[in-house]
Amino acid sequence: MMFSMNQKLPLALMALLIALPAMAADNPKLPADEKGAKARLNTSSRHGEFAKIEMAGAKAPINAYVVFPETKEKAPVVIVIQEIYGLTDWIRGVADQLAAEGFIAIAPDLLSGRGAKGGGTEDFADRDAVTKAVRDLSPADVTKMLNVVRDYGLKLPAANGKSATIGFCWGGMTSFRYATEQPALNAAVVYYGNSPSAETIANLKVPVLGLYGGKDARVNPTIAPAEKQIKELGKSFTPHIYEGAGHGFLRQLEGLEGANMKAAEQAWPETLKFLREHTK
Repeated sequence: MMFSMNQKLPLALMALLIALPAMAADNPKLPADEKGAKARLNTSSRHGEFAKIEMAGAKAPINAYVVFPETKEKAPVVIVIQEIYGLTDWIRGVADQLAAEGFIAIAPDLLSGRGAKGGGTEDFADRDAVTKAVRDLSPADVTKMLNVVRDYGLKLPAANGKSATIGFCWGGMTSFRYATEQPALNAAVVYYGNSPSAETIANLKVPVLGLYGGKDARVNPTIAPAEKQIKELGKSFTPHIYEGAGHGFLRQLEGLEGANMKAAEQAWPETLKFLREHTK
């Protein structure tokens, strides 16, 4: 049925047309995008809770969001490493989506105890302040925190003894680096994060999956050198570059005229396949 510019569309059709972009970005098989993460969390049937994970010598325990899968079987532990924006609803949403797929997901706030009032991400004035604080974290301190979180996860009665990391942007870079420092890790997933230095890569013993947007001029030049070196070492690094997609495509599903969504629809199944293969 055709309508002229002077005719009014039926209200139901108008509502549908307005809702279509949001419906397209809210694919239940994918993590919700940044705008839809909180609403998705509010309707999740899974059990998510905040845990205080004690760390020797720290001013405060690590605050971590833990989500359990709905299964009677023991499950692998996946540490969800935050973007440079700290522990956000979006990162919590990724953890919830991993739990929907059968993983115990733990998203630690790596700014725990560093806020003005002794809290974490929520204690900073704005996103710029969070970003600066994350940039100021020392790699050694981050590794120590991730080791403590991993130990906590593996001791959970529901854990099957296998562990992996997944990270995004700053967290993707951190996931890759942590894979060179924790040889007992079973797998690491890197979403659009810089590859480590050649000296650091030399220590890699963990299989790594890399997922990148084709329009990421800052990160992508680090992929090929890492791939070449890891291949020469006889280790495993599987990168995928999704043409037309940008940096942060999984968080910004509506971006770049559908290219980000297309990338996410390919990258997320690859993520699940990889994690299942290495943590079963």
